[in-house]
Amino acid sequence: MRHGSPNFVGREDELAEIHAKLQEGQGVIVCAVEGMGGVGKTELALQYATRYQQEYVARYWLSLREMGLAQAVVTMASPYLDLPEAMQSASLDEQAAWYWQNWLPESGKLLVILDDVPKAESIPDLAMPIAPRVKVLVTTRERSLRSDFKQLLLKVLTQGKAITLFIKFVGLAKVKKENRVVAELCKKLGYLPLAIELMGEYLVKNRHLTFAKLTERLNLADASLAKDRSAYKSYGYRGVEAAIQLSWDDISAGSQRVAMLLGLFAPVEILWELVAEIGASAEITEAELNEARGQLDSLHLIQPVDEECNFYKIHTLVREFFGAKLLKAEENHQFRQAFINSLLAIAKQIPQSPTRDLIAEVAPAIPHLDMLSREMLGDILNPEEDNNLYWAFGGVGRFYYGQGIYTLAEDSHLRCLKATQELLGDRHPDVASSLNNLAALYESQGRYEEAEPLYQEAMQLWRELLGDRHPYVASSLNNLAALYKSQGRYEEAEPLYQEAMQLMRELLGDRHPYVASSLNNLAALYKSQGRYEEAEPLYQEAMQLMRELLGDRHPYVASSLNNLAALYKSQGRYEEAEPLYQEAMQLMRELLGDRHPYVASSLNNLAALYQSQGRYEEAEPLYQEAMQLMRELLGDRHPDVASSLNNLAALYKSQGRYEEAEPLYQEAMQLMRELLGDRHPDVASSLNNLAGLYKSQGRYEEAEPLYQEALAILMATVGENHPYTQSVMSALMLLKLQAITGLDATALVEMIQNNPDALMRLFQQ
Repeated sequence: MRHGSPNFVGREDELAEIHAKLQEGQGVIVCAVEGMGGVGKTELALQYATRYQQEYVARYWLSLREMGLAQAVVTMASPYLDLPEAMQSASLDEQAAWYWQNWLPESGKLLVILDDVPKAESIPDLAMPIAPRVKVLVTTRERSLRSDFKQLLLKVLTQGKAITLFIKFVGLAKVKKENRVVAELCKKLGYLPLAIELMGEYLVKNRHLTFAKLTERLNLADASLAKDRSAYKSYGYRGVEAAIQLSWDDISAGSQRVAMLLGLFAPVEILWELVAEIGASAEITEAELNEARGQLDSLHLIQPVDEECNFYKIHTLVREFFGAKLLKAEENHQFRQAFINSLLAIAKQIPQSPTRDLIAEVAPAIPHLDMLSREMLGDILNPEEDNNLYWAFGGVGRFYYGQGIYTLAEDSHLRCLKATQELLGDRHPDVASSLNNLAALYESQGRYEEAEPLYQEAMQLWRELLGDRHPYVASSLNNLAALYKSQGRYEEAEPLYQEAMQLMRELLGDRHPYVASSLNNLAALYKSQGRYEEAEPLYQEAMQLMRELLGDRHPYVASSLNNLAALYKSQGRYEEAEPLYQEAMQLMRELLGDRHPYVASSLNNLAALYQSQGRYEEAEPLYQEAMQLMRELLGDRHPDVASSLNNLAALYKSQGRYEEAEPLYQEAMQLMRELLGDRHPDVASSLNNLAGLYKSQGRYEEAEPLYQEALAILMATVGENHPYTQSVMSALMLLKLQAITGLDATALVEMIQNNPDALMRLFQQ
C-alpha cells in the first residue's frame, strides 16, 4: 500500500465524512468540483487508508487510469485464487466478479481504493464487488460516475488551510512576514494542494526568494503559457500549470529533456533504471539523467515511492504537462521512437516460458508496453519490420502466459489479431502469425476445438500469400500436426509431419536445423505410437545433423540427445540411454549454467531413468534438485513445478512410501487445476496418478471417482481413441474388477489370462 505525503493538511472533516459514509454504504466516490485535477483526491484516499488502517483486515490499491477494473482485478488476484472450470472461458468482467465473491482474506472488512477512474466504463457493474464487507473508495474527476455510491465533492483548500500548507514547507516566520502576499498567492494558485506543494518545494530549493518575488515569477510563467492555453481551462488549473512552468523554467535544459521523456510513460510507478535505459536510446547522457533525477525530485515534479528511490510516481497533471512540452519539442519524434524501440526490444527478450527472474526483470516495463499497444500503435514507423506490430502485444501476452494468467494473455493475442487485421489488412502474413499464436495459446490450455480452426486458417492464409512452397507453410503444417498428435489423432498427424519435412528439405536443403526439427517431430510421433524402429533412425539423423550444423556444443544438440535417450528408455535400453542423458545434462550445464529450466528437465530425465531401473536412491536427489530448481526459476505456480511434484510422488509410490507421495500428488493436481483449468489433459494425468496411488493402497472408493473424472476430461479433450484415454479406461476397469474379486492386479490379470470367460462372468455379476 502506498504512503501519503507528510505535508498533508486541512482535510480532517473530509476524512471523517468518508469514514462515516463507508459505514453507511458500500462505496464512496471522491470527485473534485468542476472535474478539477490537483485538488488532492489521491492524497485524500492515501491518508484515509493510513488513518483508518485498523478498521480493515486488508487494503488494496488499484490504479485505473490506463487499465480497466476487470483487468486490474484479474492481474492481482489470479496468482492467489483458483478460478473454477466454469469460469475459464468467461469474460474478464465475469472473472473479476468471481474473484470479488471469493476475495481474500475470507473474513473481516476490506478496503479497496480505485484511483483515478477516467470514466464509468472503466468500472462496469459486473466487475465491481457486491459483498458488503468490501468497502470501495473511488477517486475520479467525473461527477456522475455511479449513482449507487455516496459522493463527496472535494473542494479546494480554504485560504487558512492553504496558508497552513505553505507553513509546513517554509515555516511560520517566513509566512508571517508576507501574510497578505501569501494569501494572494494562494488565491492565484486556486487553493489547489498540488500547486501549493509545487511552490512550497520551489521555495525550499530557493530559500532566498520572498513570496513577493515568487509571485512575480509565477505571473511571468502564467503569461508565457497564455498563448498556448485553451480558453476552457479553469482559473485553478491555470495556477497549477503556471506552478509547473515556474519549476520547469528553473531546471536545466538536460533535465527538461528527461522530463519530456517521462511524459511518454504510463501513469504508474516508473522504474528509474528503465528511464535510464530508454534515455540512453534517446541520446540523453548519463549526466543529464542524474541531474534531472535530483532536480525533478527536489521540485516535487517526480516523487520517490520507495526508500531506495528505485521507483518514482508523477502526478497526472505533471505528466500531461511534460507530454505537452514534448509534442512541441524537436525531440518529439526521436524520443517516441526511442521509447517504442526500447520497449519492443524488451518484449522480444521474453520467451514462451519465462523464468521467475525474467518475469521480475521485465515486470516494470509491462504497463508501458501495454499502453504502447493501446495508444501508440500509430507511432510504430515500420509495423511489419521484425514483427514490430506483433511484439507490441506479444511481449505482454508472454508475460501473462508465463505466470499462468491465461485470460490476460488471451486478451493481448486477441487485440493483436484485431490490430494486424485493421492496420495491415485481412490478408497479411502477420495476421497469419497472430492466428497461429492465438491457436498455440489455446492448444497449451487443452482448448483443442478452438485451436484447430485457427491453425487451419493461418496455414491457408500463408498458402495463399506465400504459395504452397514456403517455410512458414511447413511450420504451420508442423503446428497442426502437433495438435493432432496431442489429441491422439496420429493418422492425421503423420502425413502433415511428412509433408512439412519434405517441404523443409526441398526449400532449405537436407542440411538445415529446421529439417532436423522436422525429423525430431516425426520421430516423436512414431515413439508415441510405439513405432520405435522407425523413430530411432530419424532421431539419430536429427542429432547427427544438429552436430554437423551447430557443433557439438549447442542446446539443440543436447535436446536431440535427450530425445534419443528417451526412446531408448521406452525400449528398456537403459545402458544406452544413460550416457546420452548424462551428456545432455552436462552440455546444458556448460551452455546455460546450473540454474536453467532445461537443466532441471535434464535432471528429471536422468532421475526417471534411474527410477525405471529401480535405482531409487540415485533418482531421489535428482528429482528433488530438479523440483527445487523449477521453484526457484519459475515460481511455485508453474506447470513444470507440478510435473516435478508428480515425478517425485511417483518415485515414492514405487518405493511404497505412500504417505509421502500423497501430498505431492495432491499439490500437483491442485496446481494443475489452478493454472490450466479443470478440463485439461494434464489435470487428467494428475487425477490418474492420485487414483493409481489410492488403488495401490486398496482405497478403491477414493480412486474410482478420480479415474472417472480423468476419463471424462480425456474423452472431452483428446477423444476416446487416444492411448492415454485407453490406458485410463483400462485402469478403471481393472479397479472395478479388483473391487469385485478382492484380488490384486497381478493375480487378476493372471486369472483372466488363464480363464478369459471369467471376465464376462464378472461383468455379468
